Amino acid sequence: MGVENFEQIINDNYYYVDKTGLISELLRYGGMVNLFTRPRRFGKTLNMSMLEHFFSIEGEKSIFDGLEISKDTKLCEAYMGKYPFISISLKGINAATYEDAFDFAVQIMKNVAGKMQFLLESGNLSDFDKSEYKKLLDSGMSKAVFCSGLKTLSELLEKHYGTKVVLLIDEYDVPLAKAFENGYYEQMIFLIRNLLEQALKTNNSLKFAVMTGCMRISKESIFTGLNNLKVLSITDERYDEYFGFTDTEVREMLKYYETEDQYGEIKSWYDGYQFGGVEVYCPWDVLNHCDKIKDHANVFAENYWINTSSNDAVKKFIQMSDNLKTKREIEILLAGEEITKEIHQELIYPEMYQSLENVWSLLFMTGYLTQRGRVDAKRYKLAIPNLEIRNIFETQIMEYFKESVAKDGDTLSRFCDALKNGEETKVEEIFERYLKKTISIRDTFVRKTSKENLPTGKATTKETKEQSPSVCFYHGILLGILGVKEEWYVSSNQESGEGYSDILVETENSETVILIEVKYANDGNLDQACERALQQIEEKKYDEELRENGVDKILKYGIACYMKRCKVQLAEE
Repeated sequence: MGVENFEQIINDNYYYVDKTGLISELLRYGGMVNLFTRPRRFGKTLNMSMLEHFFSIEGEKSIFDGLEISKDTKLCEAYMGKYPFISISLKGINAATYEDAFDFAVQIMKNVAGKMQFLLESGNLSDFDKSEYKKLLDSGMSKAVFCSGLKTLSELLEKHYGTKVVLLIDEYDVPLAKAFENGYYEQMIFLIRNLLEQALKTNNSLKFAVMTGCMRISKESIFTGLNNLKVLSITDERYDEYFGFTDTEVREMLKYYETEDQYGEIKSWYDGYQFGGVEVYCPWDVLNHCDKIKDHANVFAENYWINTSSNDAVKKFIQMSDNLKTKREIEILLAGEEITKEIHQELIYPEMYQSLENVWSLLFMTGYLTQRGRVDAKRYKLAIPNLEIRNIFETQIMEYFKESVAKDGDTLSRFCDALKNGEETKVEEIFERYLKKTISIRDTFVRKTSKENLPTGKATTKETKEQSPSVCFYHGILLGILGVKEEWYVSSNQESGEGYSDILVETENSETVILIEVKYANDGNLDQACERALQQIEEKKYDEELRENGVDKILKYGIACYMKRCKVQLAEE
């Protein structure tokens, strides 16, 4: 779980999904400099570790025994263990100021150089060579020494071993993302551009290089003059199956762990990404979930992705979606349908939030949206890949809604006063106004994925316990409104009587208690759904315990919703 060192995975008997076919394809079809762009958590770092252990002169060849690449004996004889290598990850260059970020960068370069101290004893290096190497061990190295560091190490390794060097640069774009967030982007892009230019453009000691990142940063911005760069993005069919798990690989894994009954849920939650011509699962999610179900067979699927990032792309997108067209497009996506958009794969960070068109591209490249087909050279049919990513959109929509409610104190006060005073018509009017302003979430997406992944059409035990996503959405909207009323106590699904009321509200000094039952009118009959809600409150005796505790004034509301319409009915006393 979370292990990114290839050798450790093999030697410690971790379950490994064989991606070694990437090596032979890279050698046959790769370029001088290869950039793989994929969303986070899709196995980029592990694949880089695999490449390192395959090519490295210091590598242990036996760890590849029995894997796909070992079947290609001629290729293994020609390339395995034949090259000196440099492996550097720029992921750790993350700081609030440029000065601190540069200190982190220096430390990373120093650590990479520190693994090669055998160069100080090399008979193939001159005293001058060794003095240049020592500069890379100094924490006070200058920017010039840092930027030439990978090129210097390449030249020294070639002299020592008598053969050219394989260079691996992982997460090349992380420093740029962090610099943009913290306001020193121009300084960082100058630093990284110079580092990459010397390492990749003017480096005669290079055999070939592989880089990874989430974004395909504009060539003019960072790869100026680099004519030997081959970009392999999520739209390219070559190498498409080597980042992420295919359906066959997931089925084999579940069989290995004897958890095949979890297939439908795992597919609904973590599958759905299309890279090139292959549909893949997010490996991080599948491995996390398999780890949990080994110990608890009935564990619910959950959102593992959401805690690995701030999800700023979705958050800012929702904040920018005030125009009606974009709201409707988001609602279409949340319903499990597709929209067509032009995608710009080459951007720079300052451009990413300059327009909604660029944000669509950002969401696509970072895995919050995926393709469902290509219309022409630039336009793609986009969709939300799975329930996990849909859950992230839902969360950000609700957070933005709560922020908006809090800013509109007048409407909030009128709604709460009407609710407290039993003014059902006014409650209905204001609630419907809220619904028309926010982005609607319907359960068609969930019904669609359940139908696709559970062929019998029968709900599992876990599914029958959950409310429909449509009800949960309207329930959440009400909680978002009431939660801003700080002097009220609001609880959700609190146990009372013979069941659970959807929402229970105690007003100031507990003078009034409000019980709310929410229903979704699938057939559009709001009156009938309201009656069902009120009938449930009576049948389940939600108010019984409250009356025993001395509460005199109890208001019981049935609220029915359909799309952006609602009906509010107050029970007669």
